[in-house]
Amino acid sequence: MANTKKIEDKAERKKVKRASRKKAAPKAKRTAPRGSNKKKVKKLVRGQSKR
Repeated sequence: MANTKKIEDKAERKKVKRASRKKAAPKAKRTAPRGSNKKKVKKLVRGQSKR
């Protein structure tokens, strides 16, 4: 992605960003499902209060 920090005009910045996005190589397909390394939450035992 092009560095657009110095471009003040919003429309101009958008144009530059879109152009750079088109030029960028396509991302590879995911090998693992999304969020697979998120911390897993243990299910609480039935009847146990959360707080």
